[in-house]
Amino acid sequence: MTANTGPPALRPATRTTAPQGVPGARRVDHIAFTVPDLDVAIDFTVRVLGGELVYRLPPLAHDDAWMREHLDVHPRASAEIALVRLGPATNLELFAYDSPDHCEVPPRPHDLGSTHLGLHVTDVDAAVSALRDRGPWHPYGPVRTVPHGLPGAGIRWVRVTTPWGMPLELRSVPASLPYERHTPARRFGPCAAWRNRDDGSATAGALPSARNVDHLACTVADLDEAERFCTQVLGAEQIYRTTADLTDPDLAAALGVPRGGTLHQTALRMGPTDNIELNCFPDSPGARRAWPRNSDVGGNHLALYVDDVDAAAAYLAAQPGCTVLGAPETIPAGPLAGDRWVYVRTGIGLYIEVVHMPDGTLPYERGTAARRRPAGGDRWWNR
Repeated sequence: MTANTGPPALRPATRTTAPQGVPGARRVDHIAFTVPDLDVAIDFTVRVLGGELVYRLPPLAHDDAWMREHLDVHPRASAEIALVRLGPATNLELFAYDSPDHCEVPPRPHDLGSTHLGLHVTDVDAAVSALRDRGPWHPYGPVRTVPHGLPGAGIRWVRVTTPWGMPLELRSVPASLPYERHTPARRFGPCAAWRNRDDGSATAGALPSARNVDHLACTVADLDEAERFCTQVLGAEQIYRTTADLTDPDLAAALGVPRGGTLHQTALRMGPTDNIELNCFPDSPGARRAWPRNSDVGGNHLALYVDDVDAAAAYLAAQPGCTVLGAPETIPAGPLAGDRWVYVRTGIGLYIEVVHMPDGTLPYERGTAARRRPAGGDRWWNR
């Protein structure tokens, strides 16, 4: 969402000759959400949104402290995991936990750590109509257009419900946006077509007019701190900042938040194929101030594909506020044998995973034609 009331706050993005970021990072490998029911979430992302199920893993559980040490959850928690290819550029990892202490109430959009996913569609109204036909997925309100004078003027958007309580935003974006006059930074997208295969084959059942995942949005406690972490530590590039007055009841309802206060937002380019929006509601009444755990419904993490997991983990371990959970591990057997990975808890609350998953040699590929979106020849600053 690009806020559509209040004055724009534009800051030109700069790129140094030696850009900062995680060593060896190529792209966002996947985004991950914890859902209450894995079957329902797979059905929604595949049948309703037009994704493709790539794999579903055997249940993950340990009888020692491994789950706490590596995933920061209760040691007796267990997890089911599936990966859905969601269009041409995005891997979506879905978790469903059974845990003695997890929270089953999803965070609201103004709660700390809340996320939403945005899809780029060329016809918002047609996409909303298709969602209604495919299930009881209702918009929060009418489609809105960002007005003249704001960095995203001309964007049409609406939020709709999902089965796990996270908003889904549908947006269409003009060929050019006002922010582009102030910065060389550019958003990713749109892609030419929605495809779940890299061989160019068409995708059956895609949401009408969908092109790609447009953005991942996350609610943070301190916008300046979160932006500094994303740009200076992770290597994101600022696109613009803006604010919105939430005393407007229609705008608050469209966002799914209580009336009152102000929304502060920054839009970032995260590598070659992803956009991230950071939202801050500093004076929103009744907002939760604790980041959801990985096992909580609404838990989430962002994974970066890197060339060397150990080097990336050492770099993040040296950053203020970051804690590497356990140590990097390589999966020895099963569908993802050869995958090397580790989680990092960051100072802003967000969990980051760094992963190296060799393309074209993973065992799951022997049983399906579906494929994760590979890193291939991607490079972080190749935009």
